[in-house]
Order: sequence, then structure tokens, then C-alpha cells
Amino acid sequence: MTTRTPLRLPSLKLIGIAVVAGIIAGAAAVYIKETGSGNGGADMAAGECKATKDIATRIKPFLKGEVAAMVAPEQPVRMTSIAFKDAEGKPMTLDQFAGKTVLFNLWATWCVPCREEMPALNALEKELGSDKFQVVPVNIDTGDDEKPKTFLSETGVDALKLYRDDTIAVFNGLKKQGLAFGLPVTLLIDDKGCLISAMNGPAAWDSADAKALIKGAVGI
Repeated sequence: MTTRTPLRLPSLKLIGIAVVAGIIAGAAAVYIKETGSGNGGADMAAGECKATKDIATRIKPFLKGEVAAMVAPEQPVRMTSIAFKDAEGKPMTLDQFAGKTVLFNLWATWCVPCREEMPALNALEKELGSDKFQVVPVNIDTGDDEKPKTFLSETGVDALKLYRDDTIAVFNGLKKQGLAFGLPVTLLIDDKGCLISAMNGPAAWDSADAKALIKGAVGI
């Protein structure tokens, strides 16, 4: 029987996917490690996230195919205090996306599955991005912005903004909460900043399955 984490995310299968990706990335001598206290930004919030359960119920029929690994938490969780920086290096949090459903994605240039799914995330943003929905990919490469900027440019990713956390605190925070085992990590968050569902491992975000999921979450 598959063991589960405190937030009811299936661990064994997903850990296998994510860890393999990490091992491949480790061949380049770069790897996820514990640094600092983390900044997952999750808070139990039964009141503020009351409507999120209704959204989770609404999207259940869409959790199949390419996005079948998305799983909802057992308890309401707000993610608005997750912190990172914009392309100019200015601090920001997910609270600044209030009013939008957000597909929050952690990625790195050394993570092969991350690189493979980035064009799909770009296509999803191009098609469904609006005042109601946004893909928010946060790069966690250490060092400066050169590598992620070069990668996005070379692969034609032109609809996604560059967000960064070179301290890896976001990953470590999500890891402590049982939401992250490796890369990529993707969280679907509603317009109030509450976690709808989460996934470890890559997905074809430009697929019909993914688009149906996003439309169901946004209510369009």
C-alpha cells in the first residue's frame, strides 16, 4: 500500500519520479539541499479556504491522464506568504496574485524534466493566461540570472515571466510540509491563495487534460 505524507500526497511513486530527476541533475554537481529555514508559506486557514473544497470537488473529474497525479490536501492551506523575487530582483509573495488562480511551478535549468515541460507551461500561459489565471514559474538555480534567462530565450519561452529564488528556501519550505520531494513541483492555487492540489513530477501542461483542469479550477 502506498504511504502518504501529512498532506495526503502519494509519496512513493512521486518520490521515485522526482528523485530520479534529482539524481540526473546531480550528475552536473548541482542538487537540492537544506538551506536556511525554508519559506513554504503554508498556513492552515479553514475560514479563508472554505470555498477551495468546492473547487477541489469540481475538478475531480479532470484529474486524469496527464494531470492524474494532482492531489488535494486533506486540510485547507493558504500559500500566500510564499516568497521569491521578480525579474528585477524585487521581493514578492504569492499574495500579490490575489484574485487569480495560479499554477505555481518550481523549476531549475539543471532539472531535465523541468526543461522539458517549460515550453508546455509557456503554451498554457499563452492560451489561458488572463486576469483570472496565471502560470507562475519560480526558478531555483543558485547564482545569478544568466542561466535561466538564457534557457528561456533559447527555448522560445516568451509568455512566462522570470521569477527567482536562488536561496532554495521555497523548495525547502514545501519539502517540510510534504509538498515537495524533488523537481519539478507544481501547485494549483485558487484566487484566494488556497491550495487546491499539488503534483511532484512533470506533466504535459499544454495537453487537453491540463487545459480542462485549469478551466475547471478557474470556472470558465
